[in-house]
Amino acid sequence: MIEDNIIKVTVVDREGEEHNLEAPTDMNLNMMELCKASELPVEGTCGGMALCASCHMYVESGHALHEASEDEEDMLDQAFFVEDNSRLGCQIKLHNDLDGLKVRLAPVD
Repeated sequence: MIEDNIIKVTVVDREGEEHNLEAPTDMNLNMMELCKASELPVEGTCGGMALCASCHMYVESGHALHEASEDEEDMLDQAFFVEDNSRLGCQIKLHNDLDGLKVRLAPVD
């Protein structure tokens, strides 16, 4: 249940540990920013502009996300360990429809 524009999100880190986070949906945040604020190992080197792949993650829940932009697709083409469910965290905007979202951080090269 969503209360006061807060959703629950699960992030599985690179060691397999699950982090259950609460995320505000009224601040225009994205998954990269939420992970960084929660001190999870996501760099976001480009600052969320889809110009790097340092926030690469796998969407493990069945949530319908918007289509990846051409910029995001281009970055994923250059990333390591890309899977069908790969997305850039900076391109996953947090909104109420993502309550229960589960992602796994992609390994780093």
